[in-house]
Amino acid sequence: MINIKNVTDDILWIGGSDKRLALFENLFPLPYGVSYNSYVVKDDKTIIFDTADVTIADQYVENLQAALGGSTPDYLVILHMEPDHCSQISRVVSLYPDIKLVGGVQTFKFLHQFFPELDDVEKVTVKEGDSLDTANHSFSFVAAPMVHWPEVLLAFDIKSGTLFSADAFGTFGSVDSGIFADDYDFEKEYLDEARRYYANIVGKYGAQVQAVLKKAQGLEIQRICPLHGPIWRKDIGWFVDKYDKWSLCTPETDDILIVYGSMYGHTASAAETLAQIVHEKSGKNVRVFDVSKTDKSFLVGEAWRCAKIVLMAPTYNGGLYLPMESYVEDLVALGLKNRAFALGQNGTWAPVSAKHMSDKLALLKDCTIAETILTINSALHESDMATVESFADAIVNM
Repeated sequence: MINIKNVTDDILWIGGSDKRLALFENLFPLPYGVSYNSYVVKDDKTIIFDTADVTIADQYVENLQAALGGSTPDYLVILHMEPDHCSQISRVVSLYPDIKLVGGVQTFKFLHQFFPELDDVEKVTVKEGDSLDTANHSFSFVAAPMVHWPEVLLAFDIKSGTLFSADAFGTFGSVDSGIFADDYDFEKEYLDEARRYYANIVGKYGAQVQAVLKKAQGLEIQRICPLHGPIWRKDIGWFVDKYDKWSLCTPETDDILIVYGSMYGHTASAAETLAQIVHEKSGKNVRVFDVSKTDKSFLVGEAWRCAKIVLMAPTYNGGLYLPMESYVEDLVALGLKNRAFALGQNGTWAPVSAKHMSDKLALLKDCTIAETILTINSALHESDMATVESFADAIVNM
């Protein structure tokens, strides 16, 4: 069924949503689906901005042909060569063999790697500062290397104030009742998924995001059209501020995050007890997660949100409980900064998990680790409560 939406009178959304895909990049769960956005600009010269993932290929092509209404597109602008956006390039070229492909030098290097059969298709190579005019629109290109691939370009339409932002300002989650962020209660329905998307997909490249945000300050942006999630036309500054905070690793809230691993339930019981005491002492919201049950991409998103993080895990084979080890390694790989950590460990004969966590967390920049460590010998008992109270005080005062 054709599904086309007007962004403006002559800019059309021709994307689609996938609710059947279980894992984005075969890594990240998609409980609310994901959208793949593509756009057509109808002018004296007609432009397609990016394509879509193979999972919605038929829907995408149906939308594209309906949007063109029998006309022939002049350009396919490739802002991002990741397969969830480029998978249909060869198919579009087969449908419209006279189309010109627009992208950067690195774009066409990647294009050859994915689609060597397109080597002879006419290409227009652009770089930052170059523009593409279609009569009533003029698209100026902005380089956005490592946001989050090296070839990424953004395109800003001077006429409509529309920023085609590639993967920047995207989010997990399908678009159902509308294509605009203001069609939803975004903070309630999308913000957690937007943060999870940012932290796991783009989070490592905060410095590069900051560079792009500085470039964007000079643009009179009226709307943002990302490749995933809803389009922004209102309250743009609110969402840009989120990106500013996330890219600087500035805590979004003063909530306290407790992530625990537990083999037989004893560390879990201690974490739940600690959470109640910390809440009573601090008056702050405390979120508690089991690292074995909650996919770590959600826990990474929570780490980007919360100011204080408590990690509790048993010793396992003389090392760190494996799901916790994987989570901590993710935080290090993604470059989390500006957080305060507190560590708890459990062990029946040789509790050493706190040292393993501390050694890994020491690789993070501008993070502190509380000197007070909670050590549980097998199980928490009434006689241990004074120690737990002291540990809670250390968390509150971090």
